Amino acid sequence: MSEWTPEGTAAEPAVRRPVALRARLSAAGRATLRLGRAVLDTALPPVCLACRRPVADDHALCVTCWGGLAPIERPFCERLGTPFSFDLGEGALSAAAIADPPPYDRARAAVRYGDVAGDLVHALKYRDRGEVAALMGTMAARAGRDLLSDADALVPVPLHPRRLWTRRFNQAAAIADVVGRSAGVAVDPFALERVRPTPHQVGLDKGERADNVRGAFRVPAGRRPAVEGRRLVLVDDVLTSGATVAAATKALKRAGAARVDVLVFARVVQGEGI
Repeated sequence: MSEWTPEGTAAEPAVRRPVALRARLSAAGRATLRLGRAVLDTALPPVCLACRRPVADDHALCVTCWGGLAPIERPFCERLGTPFSFDLGEGALSAAAIADPPPYDRARAAVRYGDVAGDLVHALKYRDRGEVAALMGTMAARAGRDLLSDADALVPVPLHPRRLWTRRFNQAAAIADVVGRSAGVAVDPFALERVRPTPHQVGLDKGERADNVRGAFRVPAGRRPAVEGRRLVLVDDVLTSGATVAAATKALKRAGAARVDVLVFARVVQGEGI
């Protein structure tokens, strides 16, 4: 009987030898990775994504900052995604959604905009802290499950090329990439373009914000087939007055989008403006 025949007892060590060798190599590899991680943690210990205090794991929040986030969960307005203080029943709309319905179909946000959420937004947008996008995108994907279940594509709100050049990346696209991987939905960063540079919205009232972004977006002629008849989800970091996503939605719907929803990490709730 051949030494490599599996039935014989003499063959068993020969059959097992490659498996045992691979197991020893895998164990050695894991030990090396653990050692490398220990050295790295000693030199550069993990810190909270928001306050930068030491934490146990990479890309995490400390207990205090996690507690400082205010998740938006049901019950909320079906159209605007703004939280209700009590349950008004399935599909309920807020007074604001009834009085002044937005051009987009539905909006969802993971958390209210507050101190900790603001720290995360600014870390990603202004401090090149790309690792923050993973947490923000994961939370946004969880909050937007009902929007994502039948979406055809995610469209990050674009920056004007001049601002993209100075900032070097689009925070909305970074979040959309994480949401897309989590939900299994394609990201189309070229479906929409910002054709007019606009000043920052901070400090403007609702009317001024709307004027600031009016006509700022368009769907390039070559991208219209990718928009027409499709169910799209606009992705951004923060929803404040809604002026930016409203202008972007109008551009997508003019190009024939069948539905446009909005998904953000944080949103300002009335009375808690920035």
